[in-house]
Amino acid sequence: MTRALRAVPAGLDRVDELTAALRAALDGSGPAVLPVAGATAPAPFAAPAPSIAPAPSTAAASTVPDDVAVVVATSGSTGTPRGVMLSAGALRASAQATDARLGGPAQWLLTLPPEHVAGLQVVVRSLLAGTRPVVPAPGNFRPDAFAAATARLTGDRRFVSLVPTQLHRLLDDAAGRAALLTYDAVLLGGAATPPALLSRARDAGAAVVTTYGMSETCGGCVYDGVPLDGVRVRLSADDAVELAGPVLATGYLGRPDLDADAFTFDHDGVRWLRTSDLGRSDGGRLTVLGRADDVLVTGGVKVAPAAVERALAELPGVGEACVVGVPDAEWGQAVVAVVVPRAGRRAPDPAEVRAHVARTLGSPAAPRHVVVVEGLPLRGPGKVDRRAVTDLATARLGRPGRSAGT
Repeated sequence: MTRALRAVPAGLDRVDELTAALRAALDGSGPAVLPVAGATAPAPFAAPAPSIAPAPSTAAASTVPDDVAVVVATSGSTGTPRGVMLSAGALRASAQATDARLGGPAQWLLTLPPEHVAGLQVVVRSLLAGTRPVVPAPGNFRPDAFAAATARLTGDRRFVSLVPTQLHRLLDDAAGRAALLTYDAVLLGGAATPPALLSRARDAGAAVVTTYGMSETCGGCVYDGVPLDGVRVRLSADDAVELAGPVLATGYLGRPDLDADAFTFDHDGVRWLRTSDLGRSDGGRLTVLGRADDVLVTGGVKVAPAAVERALAELPGVGEACVVGVPDAEWGQAVVAVVVPRAGRRAPDPAEVRAHVARTLGSPAAPRHVVVVEGLPLRGPGKVDRRAVTDLATARLGRPGRSAGT
């Protein structure tokens, strides 16, 4: 059986409308919801190759399986639109597991766009808890707006979900930092968190909880390296992270080919999602090492950008960092560090950067170039746009093929 699918505007100024649509979708009295940033559905969820029949557009795909309550449009890291179908049961399981891990429900501040899963889940958790999320003033994320919105919270307990860039800005602002410290839990996800940023936040007194997950798991499903109740984690033979549990998506809208690649059943009949992330397990605690397709090859040696970024974050002058590869005639790919200086600190010296990374990870991982910027390009709910960073680094460095310079 199927049910109707309806696009619903999901701007931060239309949370009440989205909440009403989600309430009906979750209890079965209304159609499934496709949250969209504007008033119309996004581009078609097209198949990537001519050999696969094109999937219907979101406008044409007017029905979904009857257990699906929400379709989240996501481009992932490939830029190819796809629709992730989430059931009412999966969304409820995720919200309940979050409340259980954080000690019960609370009122939320909504700082992330609700058309993406992290922001959507703030609305879903609030709906199921019988609370109303507070939304900051319209516009780009600003610490003063965050502080003002925080002052409007009325619940006895308060939660917020942030991405690392937002946390970085709050810690650099006195009013933002003071507001941050009033939260009972600060969920931090959407991108890898530099250890130095995490330490800085916790040293300041912020109740930060790192999260790992994706649209296909209703958002974060591993908190501080430990799976939520009902969630299972394992590593494949090639160290890819695989996830199972009641939070898994039903599948991809109109893309059975993607379903077959992403979801498998083991010999016990357990359904698993194979992610594109590499990880390791330390005493049952998951550490995500980065995406397999982000790995750089320079001079025949593999370099994990996430590891270099963690090393860079240890330098006092680095506020944020993204490591990418640019074409290089000698090395194949040259490792480039694109960094945002920490407020009030001088930009890091390229020689210092190279020496620190070489000591920490070995000389092949040491960036051959350092590009200093005021801010990193972002996409979606605040994730660093690696493709845009690569383009920026290539443009700053000029003609590809150079193997020296900063």
